[in-house]
Amino acid sequence: MIKSSATLLTSVEDLFTTQEERDDRELERVQNIAVSDLRPFKNHPFKVIKGEEMEKMIESVRQFGVITPAVARPLSGSKYEIVSGHRRLEACRKLGIETMPVVVREMTDDEAIIAMVDANLQREIILPSEKAFAYKMKLEALNRQGKRTDLTFSQLGKKLNSYEETAEQSGDSRNQIHRYIRLTNLTPELLEMVDEGKIAFSPAVEISFLTENEQRLLLDAMDMNNCTPSHAQSIRLKKLSQEGSLTDEMIENIMSEEKPNQKENIKFKREDFKKFFPPSYTDKQMKADILKGLELLQRQRERNRDAR
Repeated sequence: MIKSSATLLTSVEDLFTTQEERDDRELERVQNIAVSDLRPFKNHPFKVIKGEEMEKMIESVRQFGVITPAVARPLSGSKYEIVSGHRRLEACRKLGIETMPVVVREMTDDEAIIAMVDANLQREIILPSEKAFAYKMKLEALNRQGKRTDLTFSQLGKKLNSYEETAEQSGDSRNQIHRYIRLTNLTPELLEMVDEGKIAFSPAVEISFLTENEQRLLLDAMDMNNCTPSHAQSIRLKKLSQEGSLTDEMIENIMSEEKPNQKENIKFKREDFKKFFPPSYTDKQMKADILKGLELLQRQRERNRDAR
């Protein structure tokens, strides 16, 4: 059988190279890639947040350069998608550094997602929303690769089939991972409050079962009453929602309840002032108009006082 020219060329090259040299050709190499050619990971769930941690990263890069190479995969047009190293990339941009060391690795979309999540879950500070979307992305990727992941089991952990790999690597239990994923059902405003520590994790998991409209009504009631739901209240809200009987009035009544250790607030029933506003007004709109009215009243009193 006649060998092709390409096969013959490979055979000739093999005659004049050692196995070590051939193996070395297969090794991943660290390359200096232009910062302008690096792109953030699509739908990257981890935020590059300004703060003390980011300032430390910038100062470290300023003094020592990028010590640990980033990992990226090639895109079309000589561009690269960052898999891990977004904060290092941001530090280089802030400092005007034009190139950074990168390990370029061929990866499928799912392989890149799993590698990106695993690398970023090692960070010291991770927001609940970051974990929520990261776990969801990884488990969906594992599912596409053919590994069993049951995203529908109950909060109590029944019907749990997998999650073992993710749980072992992350340090969170399988049930806790599922609870984090529930947070992805929250509206952006509520999820931001979880990240800021204004809503505790357990109540947040419960209210994630509310519909989007119910969550927006809840947000208005929280704003009106200057409070957040307790765990017990969030469980009641979830139960009423699942029964299909949760109304605007019920949400308001629950959120207006006085909680233990709650600071004393001046409270009014909605009916006391709703008659002064258009029927379409939300609680937030009513509150805004009331505050504007009080500001006008205060200015009038000041003018009256100055005129004496």
